[in-house]
Amino acid sequence: MIKYCIIAALLVTGYVGAEPLDRIVAVVNNEVLLESELIEMERTVRQQLRQRKAAVPPEDILRKQVMERLIIQRIQMQEADKVGIHVGDDALNASLRQIAQNNNMTLREFRDVLEADNYDFVEFRDSIREEMIITRLRKRLVEDRVVVSDREIDNFLANQVAQGGTEISYHLLHILISVPEAATPEEVQASQEKLNNIQSLLDEGANFSEVAAGYSDGQNALEGGDLGWRKQGELPSLFSQVVPGLSIGQVSEPLRSGSGLHLVKLENKKSEETHMVKQTLASHILIKTNELITDNDAQNRLNILRERVMNSEDFADLARAHSDDTGSAIEGGSLGWTSPGVMVPEFEEKMNELADGDMSEVFKSRFGWHLIKVYQHREENMAEEFKQNKARFLVRKRKIEEDLEGWLRQLRDEAYVEYRDF
Repeated sequence: MIKYCIIAALLVTGYVGAEPLDRIVAVVNNEVLLESELIEMERTVRQQLRQRKAAVPPEDILRKQVMERLIIQRIQMQEADKVGIHVGDDALNASLRQIAQNNNMTLREFRDVLEADNYDFVEFRDSIREEMIITRLRKRLVEDRVVVSDREIDNFLANQVAQGGTEISYHLLHILISVPEAATPEEVQASQEKLNNIQSLLDEGANFSEVAAGYSDGQNALEGGDLGWRKQGELPSLFSQVVPGLSIGQVSEPLRSGSGLHLVKLENKKSEETHMVKQTLASHILIKTNELITDNDAQNRLNILRERVMNSEDFADLARAHSDDTGSAIEGGSLGWTSPGVMVPEFEEKMNELADGDMSEVFKSRFGWHLIKVYQHREENMAEEFKQNKARFLVRKRKIEEDLEGWLRQLRDEAYVEYRDF
């Protein structure tokens, strides 16, 4: 079965044996959700759970969770329309080609496989467009507004030293029982009773993932509440003081936040150490193609320059005179010491094949045609830079997750949602 990569909510239309139903199951602000949409999403989620060999919740519970996911998606799409976020056909087609490539297929082959499995390609395109729109919306309204200060980095590193470092990763499962803002005593009591019921099930030996899929109000409920592997710095602030003290398999006491009541289970943990980085000191000459310079022209020009270097002309002088990479050309084509992941894959692959002092054959990347000369390889201890960059990444990721949860909750609370019989 194909791994559909970024598909979080693929809408499938191969509902055999009956006409799609158009009964309204909910009103979300000024739009309706149809039962046909709910059925299609249920089928998709059920199939995804089976592919992951995860337990499928009872039909009534699954339908409730899928309905909530559809509502949240619809609210986000409405918000995207308000702020003018759209995805054009060129960007959509590029994403589809990438999905096909990730499955080692052409787009045509990928489409044929989808249709052979009774997936409607038009609906598939629409679901990918929606996923891209929601991603852009979250980036604009949440991620791009997150700022990480140097003081936060310093505090983060100081806390990690006090807690024994950042190199332990935790595999977590999570259950959320939501409590509305300004909840009435009756709503608080209902949430507490739901928590008590969940804890009773767990005490009786129920599988945590199955309980999460059936009862959690969290965004990842249908994934069994699985938060994946998180390093210390990636833990939500609410969990950071609790999780390190849990034993593998242990479930925390209830934790209270603005979103509601939480239970977190430590599924597993592991230790990691990675600070040594392989670096390469190299220079290059780039010839770009355009309306006047064809691939053959660029390739031939670089082959001539390569011959000149082989005949003892200075690589740096030729780079200054001929390279279209203006940033490195003034430095004689020097790229300085580069670490893995800095260059595009096709460039990095060619560079890593070269020994100290070697020069590449002429080759093409997405930026044009290149000639590389490698001067030296080294393995550098980048512990301090590594810690700083890692800390900034982890703090930013944690803040994004916390802000995203609050933003989604606010959108949901402010939306008008009217349920019909579903």
